[in-house]
Amino acid sequence: MAAAALGGLGLLRARLKLAAAATSAALGRTGHRASPLRGGVAAAALPSTGRSYGSQAKEEEELRVRYLDDEHKGIVVLGLNRSHAKNALSKNLVKMMSKAVDALKSDKKVRTVVFRSEVPGIFCAGADLKERAKMHSSEVSSFVSRARATINELANLPVPTIAAIDGTALGGGLELALACDIRVAASSAKMGLVETKLAIIPGADVTGGEGLGVGLWWTSWSV
Repeated sequence: MAAAALGGLGLLRARLKLAAAATSAALGRTGHRASPLRGGVAAAALPSTGRSYGSQAKEEEELRVRYLDDEHKGIVVLGLNRSHAKNALSKNLVKMMSKAVDALKSDKKVRTVVFRSEVPGIFCAGADLKERAKMHSSEVSSFVSRARATINELANLPVPTIAAIDGTALGGGLELALACDIRVAASSAKMGLVETKLAIIPGADVTGGEGLGVGLWWTSWSV
């Protein structure tokens, strides 16, 4: 039993080491240790090369999928990029996330997945309520079901997943972060399940809120 416990501890340490290296690579940082509750956030430079999913140029821009190279090979960065809507989860964005996650779960070369925002100061504002207001009731049900399924697929990926939270993560945006194995947050990050003020159960319901205080690292980022 003791041997099994030590083996499990070694595996956990290896996963955390890989996760830390992946986050550092994705945010364009090397050799800098995370410091709790310290300010200062700069936009991280990422390689411009990589694959994108979607048939239209507009769709491709809403979710940027990047496969890092060289010593960071095996790390995939998924970047939310809806600046005009604060990265709110639209039908198109959820569809693209679903396609990307589906491709990743069967890719044996992927070692780590980092979820981040391409928009400074915001991670994800949750569901796109302006779009939802125009939906028929049947469309809303279908959208929520697909969003829930996509976030659960993310939670079940067989590799370490990391949410890099720079700015605000609300509602479905926070649930997206909670679905990841590790959350790394800037000191300026703000998080909340705002729908609970209206007695509404979070739509994805991946963790039941249990993951909010687990595995959350506060750090300052710099290029």
